[in-house]
Amino acid sequence: MPYYENVFIARQDISSTQVEAITDAMAELITADGGTIARREYWGLKSLAYRMKKNKKGHFVLFNMDASIDTVREMERQMGLHEDVLRFLTLRTDDLPEDASVMTASRSERGGRYSRDRGRPEQSDDKKVPEGEKKAEKSEAAGDES
Repeated sequence: MPYYENVFIARQDISSTQVEAITDAMAELITADGGTIARREYWGLKSLAYRMKKNKKGHFVLFNMDASIDTVREMERQMGLHEDVLRFLTLRTDDLPEDASVMTASRSERGGRYSRDRGRPEQSDDKKVPEGEKKAEKSEAAGDES
């Protein structure tokens, strides 16, 4: 069976237990047809970039699953009919990811906020220069003075 990744956004005014109930219903739908849920993550209540159906925030949930296309279409149909689901997006993927998603990884695991912080070793206030470089700098300075 192919692999899929689904993210859906639920309304802000429902509780976390109601979001769990929606998530359980969708997971039951997938497993009932022979699919498997590899990962299921609740990302929490987050601000939206723009208002959706008069909501400024939403509960985000991620599914990584192995299911048939008919099962995925039925899940999307159920989400479209559910009044508490604002939006959903399902993508077909080549494989199921093993590590944690970007939303649940800590900031230190993801790297810095900007590209300038990524891949650069930590620098301290005391800039340590290897002994070989110190001697080369002194000899260059002596050559410039004479």
